[in-house]
Amino acid sequence: MKYLLDANVVILALNATGSALKARMAACDEDDMVTSSIAFAEVAHGSVHGQPPPFERLEQFAQGVPVLDFDHHAARAYATLPFRRASYNRLIAAHALSRGLILVTNNVDHFADVPGLRVENWTLPL
Repeated sequence: MKYLLDANVVILALNATGSALKARMAACDEDDMVTSSIAFAEVAHGSVHGQPPPFERLEQFAQGVPVLDFDHHAARAYATLPFRRASYNRLIAAHALSRGLILVTNNVDHFADVPGLRVENWTLPL
C-alpha cells in the first residue's frame, strides 16, 4: 500500500474517462491503492441518496481497491489533529497518517493544515 484515495478521487475515478487521474491509477501496481472506510461511507451516502456513482459501481470499485477499516491507530492519529467540526476530511487524513500512506485528493487545500500528511493531486497532468 502506498496511496489512500479520498472520496472525491473515488467519485472522479468512477465518472471520468481518459483523464490524468485514470492514467495515474493505471500506472500503479495492483496493491498500491486503497481507500478509507470513511471515504467509502461518504461516497456510499451520496450514492444511496441519488448522487453518482450508482452504489453498484461503488461496490465493484471496492473489489479492486480495498477499503481499509478505520481502527484504533487511525483514531489515535485523529485525536492529535487540529480540530475542525463536521469534517470527514480529518478522519480520512488521520487514516492516511496512521498507515503512512500518501493521500490522493482533488481537494489539496482541505488538508493543508494537517501536520505530516503527504498529499498528491492526480487530477493534474504531470
